[in-house]
Amino acid sequence: MSTHPSPAPEPGDSPEVAHFGRPRRGWRRTFFVVIFESSTRAGKAFDVALICAIFASVAVVMLDSVQSIGGRYPRLFHALEWAFTLLFTAEYLARLACVERPARYARSFFGIVDLVAILPTYLAFFFPALRALMDVRLLRVLRVFRILKLTAYMREYRALGAALAASRRRILVFIGTVAVIVLVLGTVMYVVEGPGNGFTSIPVGVHWAISTMSTVGFGDIVPKTGLGRAIASFVMLLGWGVLAVPTGIVTAEITRRRLQEPEEQEPRRCAACGSGDHAASARYCRDCGAPLPAP
Repeated sequence: MSTHPSPAPEPGDSPEVAHFGRPRRGWRRTFFVVIFESSTRAGKAFDVALICAIFASVAVVMLDSVQSIGGRYPRLFHALEWAFTLLFTAEYLARLACVERPARYARSFFGIVDLVAILPTYLAFFFPALRALMDVRLLRVLRVFRILKLTAYMREYRALGAALAASRRRILVFIGTVAVIVLVLGTVMYVVEGPGNGFTSIPVGVHWAISTMSTVGFGDIVPKTGLGRAIASFVMLLGWGVLAVPTGIVTAEITRRRLQEPEEQEPRRCAACGSGDHAASARYCRDCGAPLPAP
């Protein structure tokens, strides 16, 4: 039994395209260009239409949660929900059908998001017992996660995600340091103020320290002694500086990546078929074979 190797990545392919595999020819190749390559005219139109559908579906879920609106037009919202579910199901199946490695796409972040976008409606339909969950809006709330699909179409989202992933160790160290600080401050406030002033336990003191350092300040517990107020003032001032640290970490990583990236150039587009993302050295369109304009 012979096996055929997957097509090698073509010049100009993004890491996502190379990971999932681009078909060589046929209708799968055409679908792939439209669905995954936003640089083409058809790809841009597909992305814009899908983004509009995502916003519309999330708006339907939000309006359905308003009792005065959702309770007045239940059939309309039910029909709209099924319409969006079938639309996103067709999109999900099309993505699986037009890539060389559908299992990789199904296990990827965006593949899981696509599945979560359609799963709640089918769960309630095929498993009637789960309709009890609909009463607490659990499945309906899950449908709001469709908004995560937008991250697949915006480069800025991907850049921010890459910066957060690269900064994760420094952020974890920062969070660990903050956890130690609030634990110490919560313990000190428990000793200083005591149960008589509302600090009935160390966890309560830690809760107070977190809300104070984060500048939330619920006001449910306040220090009443002079020393406790002095400590509270220190925690408030400390909170201003603490909140700026993760922002600085991520901003520095974004700046470093931006400086390391080569200067972005306008993608070379085929005048005959509109296909884009051609390599700088390419002379002919990889989709239709027409001559490409000079770079």
